[in-house]
Amino acid sequence: MGVTNLLARERDVRGQVVLITGAARGLGAGLARRLAYRGAKVALVGLEPAELARVAAECGPDAAVFEADVTDWAALERATAGVVERFGGIDVVVANAGIAAAGFIRSVDPAAFERTLEVDLLGVWRTVRVTLPHVIDRRGYVLVVSSLAAITHAPAMAAYAAAKAGAEAFANCLRAEIRHLGVRVGVAHPSWIATDMVGGADEHPVFGPLRTAMPGPIGRTHPVPLALDALERGVLRRDRAVHVPGWVGLLKLVRAFLPPVVEIGGRVRGNLIAKADRAALADIAARGAAASSRPVGAGGAAAMSEPRG
Repeated sequence: MGVTNLLARERDVRGQVVLITGAARGLGAGLARRLAYRGAKVALVGLEPAELARVAAECGPDAAVFEADVTDWAALERATAGVVERFGGIDVVVANAGIAAAGFIRSVDPAAFERTLEVDLLGVWRTVRVTLPHVIDRRGYVLVVSSLAAITHAPAMAAYAAAKAGAEAFANCLRAEIRHLGVRVGVAHPSWIATDMVGGADEHPVFGPLRTAMPGPIGRTHPVPLALDALERGVLRRDRAVHVPGWVGLLKLVRAFLPPVVEIGGRVRGNLIAKADRAALADIAARGAAASSRPVGAGGAAAMSEPRG
């Protein structure tokens, strides 16, 4: 497909209302800035009100902040009502909010594990369910941000991989269900991107070295602009899939073969995994399970500090 055809597929977002969760930092904040620059009205939803306000100020007068935990039905309903009252409707929803807790299944803090599932999977479902009537009204677009982790299931990433795989499956079901209503649905699969979350993961004394030891391109960290370029294109073209980098899409074609490959790699690098397992137990003994397994980065800390029923 030529460049002219690709550009022809892009839609003008001037005046459109884009709701982005997890908009205080990282990819959510960066995408909000880019779409605001293109003339979109951006609704920034998430925790960390000071960070959200800073991003909104950078996005200009057609940006508004709506503080909400994506796992809280009432908070999401208030935020959605606020967006519709302020802007008149919703054209695009980017379900981007996510956290990651590192830990082996046998020793990870249960609260951190389950909070990751709540935010990364149930948060997507709740965001979409609450906003969907408004997106249907405008025959709009929903983009669910999944991950490379939905395709390659690595040790110490069970909560994150399970949640992101679930988010991908959710998006695929949603696409088939609402296509006849004129709504497009996309799912994004970023690899490791140099965000606050990935930086926090790399600082973990046990799991940081384990992640950076991943072989080849799977362990490589990619710059934020690369991911924002792809996400921005995805929104403009209402793509069904966004891969960052492009080779992630190739992995999806052979995903059935990846679990055995990971298992073989684990046996080959068994000493590394065994050392990390012992180190995790030692870290938990020294700092406690909650501190060792705490979701990484400032966003993860904010999600864990949010009161829950």
